[in-house]
Amino acid sequence: MTSRTRIQTHVETRPLPPSAHTRQPWRIHELAPDFRLEDVWALPTPGGPDDLSRLVELVQSGDDRDFPVLYRLLFAIRWKLGGLLRLDREESGVGSRVASLRDRLPADLRDLPRPPDHPDLPFRVVYLTDREFVAEIANSTVHGLMHLGWVEDGEGGYRGQMAVLNKPNGLLGQAYMAFIKPFRYLVIYPALLRTLARGWESQAGGAR
Repeated sequence: MTSRTRIQTHVETRPLPPSAHTRQPWRIHELAPDFRLEDVWALPTPGGPDDLSRLVELVQSGDDRDFPVLYRLLFAIRWKLGGLLRLDREESGVGSRVASLRDRLPADLRDLPRPPDHPDLPFRVVYLTDREFVAEIANSTVHGLMHLGWVEDGEGGYRGQMAVLNKPNGLLGQAYMAFIKPFRYLVIYPALLRTLARGWESQAGGAR
């Protein structure tokens, strides 16, 4: 079994401890101290030191056709309920109910080029460096951040690492996050990681 196979098997079954995120010298620490660290996962994306942009491109592809039916069904139900309960109204999003994290960026991050927001994805890009990518989403329940980092894997290579941070909106937000936690761990993350692994391998194969 190769080291890459061991990484993929590990991350499909267990999250990482919070320290895997907090001990890294990420810029996100200074920008979002009021956000709570929710989840940290190693990603099955072994590569070289400059491959974060490949990971961002893959995550932003917006193609969910390879995701399992249960994964897509859960998200379809979530968006349907969100519409019925008016959780995703424009006035509850970034720039309305909450200020964008972009407003906190220092000049060196603000002036960096960043990929455009994908029209079919709910996340809005905040910043991209050679080691970090951050995107944000907000609705009536939460202001959330997706953080992708590029880290050494301890075996001479590199891989992606994902952290989810959030700021719940009162009791409603806290109840919502508690309600969806089992679904995140049992369905969402395993499906996401397996699909990322397939996409990463396919992407690498197409580049050869």
